[in-house]
Amino acid sequence: MFINTKFSRCQQQRIQKHAKNSDSFKFFNLLTSPELLSTVEELLPEHRERLYPPTETLSMFLAQALNEDRSCQKAVNDAAIQRIIGGLPTISTAMGGYCKARQRLPLTMVSELVCQTGDLINNQIPEQWCWQGRRVHLIDGTTVTMPDTEENQAIYPQQSGQKPGLGFPICRLVGVICLSSGAVLNASIGPFKGKGSDEQSLLRNVIDTFKSGDLVLGDAFYGTYFLLASLRERGVDAVFEQMGARKRITDFRKGKPLGSKDHLIELTKPKIKPDWMSQEQYDSEPETLVIRELYIKGKILITTLLSSKDVSKAELKSLYKSRWQIEVDFRNIKTTMGMETLSCKTPEMSEKEIWIYFLAYNLIRLLMAQSALLADIIPRHLSFKHTLQLWLAWNQQGAYIGHETNQELLFVMISQKKIGNRPGRIEPRAVKRRPKPFSLLMKPREEARAEIRKNGHPKKTK
Repeated sequence: MFINTKFSRCQQQRIQKHAKNSDSFKFFNLLTSPELLSTVEELLPEHRERLYPPTETLSMFLAQALNEDRSCQKAVNDAAIQRIIGGLPTISTAMGGYCKARQRLPLTMVSELVCQTGDLINNQIPEQWCWQGRRVHLIDGTTVTMPDTEENQAIYPQQSGQKPGLGFPICRLVGVICLSSGAVLNASIGPFKGKGSDEQSLLRNVIDTFKSGDLVLGDAFYGTYFLLASLRERGVDAVFEQMGARKRITDFRKGKPLGSKDHLIELTKPKIKPDWMSQEQYDSEPETLVIRELYIKGKILITTLLSSKDVSKAELKSLYKSRWQIEVDFRNIKTTMGMETLSCKTPEMSEKEIWIYFLAYNLIRLLMAQSALLADIIPRHLSFKHTLQLWLAWNQQGAYIGHETNQELLFVMISQKKIGNRPGRIEPRAVKRRPKPFSLLMKPREEARAEIRKNGHPKKTK
């Protein structure tokens, strides 16, 4: 017997063994849980009977985010085919009705569903997936671009270094992602530039996502005094990389030593009140903070985990390595799913599209968590793209998901593809394949069109 065949059979037997438990499908059953259904019912807007009711519209919108062809025409065509297969009357393949239905879909409904699914997954995490019994949350920011329309430019202006008419509207978002399951717990969206557009300001909008006992991982941008104080007030610990300015003046001969290049230091509250903070809030902040500062292989970390006996340097090093998972998660959402370049032409619809991507991403993460639970492995060991491909093929073949055997087969296939463990991997940030030899558009498109009508295409681009 081949090794792969033997492993696959053992994996399937393990899943069948776990599936006999009454709560073996607790992650998968979240889709029909009373909590999620009640949330959907509460958030449904008042509507009359239409061809595209809110629940049908949400389902089609999610299908757009999951499919490689994300056009509205593809969504309407699929819906028309499904009606024929189901024996229902045929409908027109015109997109107007569906596009209007998407506009009627409340933005708060989609964002609340993202947070609800994230919480439901987070609350079901088994003890062995946690870090020393604690839930770990990752925080980071990223950007996405939008179609170049006047409405988008007004709310999400392009980067200042680009000439008018040559850039694209860009927005910044900060996400909170569960380390164990990879689910999006919350997110904050804002413009790329201007007051309140930095990652710290966006994180403050969703800081209530963290609960007492949680642990937060972030890069050097988040190690500020007031964020550390706010997290400590909520009973939340943090591990960040030291900020560049403080890193240059770090002296391990000072403070209370805990070991080699490991000590406790005391931070003093900044004397200048930030513009975003009220005077009352500033006065209520503690005058000093005690944090732990340590050096590990070229990085200086700061943390509110002060005891070197409870948490060693080696444990903190291994924990902080997992911060990179949020970069991989954003890559899955932006590149694998296609959120990097949005398609909606108004700010409200663009924000709604972002939340739809997050909700679709959470549904795939839910499948991965269920498969990992049954296969007795960690969800981070499974391939996101593999799961997405299987789910799309599963739906296209019309598999009856309610049948327990089919559920087991789906989860067996998901668990068969594991990602490689490549610590210390380094790749150049460059591409080998050359782009097509088109010149850059250096003037507004309307002016370029007028010039082509007058003089024809340049010889180099014919």
